[in-house]
Amino acid sequence: MKIRNILNRKRLALSFEVFPPKRDGNFEALFDTIGNLIKFNPDFISVTYGAGGSNKDLALEIASRVKNQFQQEVLAHLTCVGATAAEISEILAAFKKERIENILALRGDPPAGLDKFEKTKGGFAYANELVSFIINEGSFSIGAAGYPQGHIEASSLEADIINLKRKVDAGADFLISQFFFDNKDFYNFLDKTAHQKISIPIIPGIIPILNYKQIKRMAELNGHELPAGLNKNIENIADQPEEVEKYGIEYATRQAQDLIDNGVRGIHFYCMNRSAPVQKILSNLLLPG
Repeated sequence: MKIRNILNRKRLALSFEVFPPKRDGNFEALFDTIGNLIKFNPDFISVTYGAGGSNKDLALEIASRVKNQFQQEVLAHLTCVGATAAEISEILAAFKKERIENILALRGDPPAGLDKFEKTKGGFAYANELVSFIINEGSFSIGAAGYPQGHIEASSLEADIINLKRKVDAGADFLISQFFFDNKDFYNFLDKTAHQKISIPIIPGIIPILNYKQIKRMAELNGHELPAGLNKNIENIADQPEEVEKYGIEYATRQAQDLIDNGVRGIHFYCMNRSAPVQKILSNLLLPG
């Protein structure tokens, strides 16, 4: 089922994001995690690439298995990184062959060793160009990324939302946000997107803090810092990994509950290929019937 149809019929959609392990990593462990995540009745599983557009073939293999073996709706990521239009057309054909109907269209981050994104000759420079291309290649439900605190390369949040509007106008029919830790940032983002007449569903992305150094680095790579109060609380227990994880789960639970209480269209968990923390969060939430 197309995600736009899921969002039209559901009060609150639930989704999880996973990423491919390295080819020599624990491949089956990921499928054990996916099997556990499916027990929570998500509306779809999102499958990302590796960094810089790597692991494309492996990502397709995982997405196909989620769709066809686990019988679970899947959202496959697709980026502009290192790909010509012809190559992207081949990937879309592979998606169709595997019955994958939903795509998250992204410009993508620069590959390792590059400081900035460089358009591939014969490819695309921006996500809105990719969205337009996908529209012309077949019948997919297309998602795009939104950044509640602004993309790291944007001059301002307002400028970034103007770019976001281009993706929506090109044909994106839902948005998934980058993770954030202050819900005020997301509510401000909703207000500003509404001002730009962006009316498609926007799903907030939540990431539980399970490893302090990892999360802090991820935030810095996106050009942001952890909120001062949150950062202080985590720093006080940084040498106690179990306490960090416990606090991170409690914080994500409070964050998700507040979003649900304020009527968001869904919750998207960046679960870091782990199911147990998500299970604890979901068991703590008061979900709408």
